[in-house]
Amino acid sequence: MVLVHLQIKPMLKRLILLCVLLQFFNCEDIIGVDDISEESIVLLAPTDNTTLQTGLINFSWQELNFGETYHLQIATPNFEMPQQIVEDTLIMNTNVFIMLPANTYQWQVKSINSAYETQFTTQNLTVEE
Repeated sequence: MVLVHLQIKPMLKRLILLCVLLQFFNCEDIIGVDDISEESIVLLAPTDNTTLQTGLINFSWQELNFGETYHLQIATPNFEMPQQIVEDTLIMNTNVFIMLPANTYQWQVKSINSAYETQFTTQNLTVEE
């Protein structure tokens, strides 16, 4: 009985010490997740205010260091007063091909990691027959 008590006491001391030490660190310090919330996504194509023909359109942007996924949204005619959200998806790559009919659109992308996300970067696009 005394032997069990002696083994538990050092473990309890270690546990209390660990709990005290963890109070001085936040989750980011422990896990090491980089804060990307002040970063911006650079949209490559289609460029802002461009006009394209209907068909398969390649949406692409620059990779963001420490970003894990990208959130792509496409709305018509815009995000302030959308008539329709045409696309709303999470993507691991930095480009995607999407078929769009003739219309006026806005598209936007933000990056996400396990603890942070950037703001959306938005551009305008017109698709004609």
